[in-house]
Amino acid sequence: MIELLRQLIAVPSFSRDEAAAADVLQAWMASRGLPVSRYGNNLWVAPDDCADGRPVILLNSHIDTVRPAAGYTRNPFAPDIEDGRLYGLGSNDAGGPLVALLGAYMQLASRPQSYKLVFAATAEEEVSGHGGIESLLPLLGRVDLGIVGEPTRMQMAVAEKGLMVLDCTARGRSGHAARNEGDNAIYRALSDIDWFRNHRFDRVSQFLGSVKMTVTQIEAGTQHNVVPDECRFVVDVRPNGMYSNVELLAEIRRSVNCEVSERSTRLNSSSIAMSHPVVQQAQRLGIPIFGSPTMSDQALMPFPTVKIGPGDSARSHTADEYIGFDEISSGIETYVRLLDGLNI
Repeated sequence: MIELLRQLIAVPSFSRDEAAAADVLQAWMASRGLPVSRYGNNLWVAPDDCADGRPVILLNSHIDTVRPAAGYTRNPFAPDIEDGRLYGLGSNDAGGPLVALLGAYMQLASRPQSYKLVFAATAEEEVSGHGGIESLLPLLGRVDLGIVGEPTRMQMAVAEKGLMVLDCTARGRSGHAARNEGDNAIYRALSDIDWFRNHRFDRVSQFLGSVKMTVTQIEAGTQHNVVPDECRFVVDVRPNGMYSNVELLAEIRRSVNCEVSERSTRLNSSSIAMSHPVVQQAQRLGIPIFGSPTMSDQALMPFPTVKIGPGDSARSHTADEYIGFDEISSGIETYVRLLDGLNI
């Protein structure tokens, strides 16, 4: 697994430009007899008899990376080994989780299980692109549980924040600022901005707290002596796993006077029931559970998911990124202990 990860680090795989890395991984899996399939820059391995009625568990992580941070002191594409660490761009996010999941898949798939196991290495995660997991899911068919590999120090994220960006427009009527004319759109926007600042949605997550809404940009007016007839502002909405984006959007539109246009509702938050067998198994194994403020491909998966993997999110997107050998080996072991014999 370490040698595979070194090969992947040596090949640039920025989001939407992952073909070379997909080639490396596809060749590696094929050389080991895995029946690997490919769609775009997405790879997957699935048994031929996925439709035999057993539940399906998807093991998924991504092969794309962000661009190197400005502060790198090492060659980001040189997979250097030093003091039990493997350095290089994507080693931690998410190369380590990717190869650990693949190593676990090879062990788990060799044993009889009460479920069907699918492994997928996908593209465009860092940009939430349409050509990544979203494009692959229709080809995979039914999935009952997703294990998403991201650097979480092998703690299990049972909830994850989503994202929705809103473009809001308050409208008034222009007039001369020196006279009592017009209807100031800025003043009309103030009550709605205050609502976004202070409103609290009823459902609060045990792990993620309340839905968070933040006004992040505002624009109005053309010159100092003209009452503006339009005020535009942007709201960053972070759902908490208790609402879909569509639900939140409907309540927001009922509550404010301004026009509200969503850029997208596809990046949903996620949560899984504490009674789910995979969460119960994690608790039996002493794996800590938490709610994640960072977004992953869970946002695009319309079935129960958890996020867990070797490495540390604090190293993601930083200069001189690395993963420890021991993190990968213990990650494989923990994945196997978590899933071997699991009944869902």
